[in-house]
Amino acid sequence: MPVRVDKDTCIGCEACISVCPVSALVMEDDGKAFCHEDICIDCGACIPTCPTQAITQV
Repeated sequence: MPVRVDKDTCIGCEACISVCPVSALVMEDDGKAFCHEDICIDCGACIPTCPTQAITQV
């Protein structure tokens, strides 16, 4: 299952972006991460890298 980013919890640190092997996570204009679910391969690599636990698998 793709991951979902909680915009209220995300602090925009970009840690998740640096570990995504397929570049499914990007920063939006609001300074928060966003996951392109059509690109995400459901590896979950981003989940443990998030310092605020803003990323969960749907």
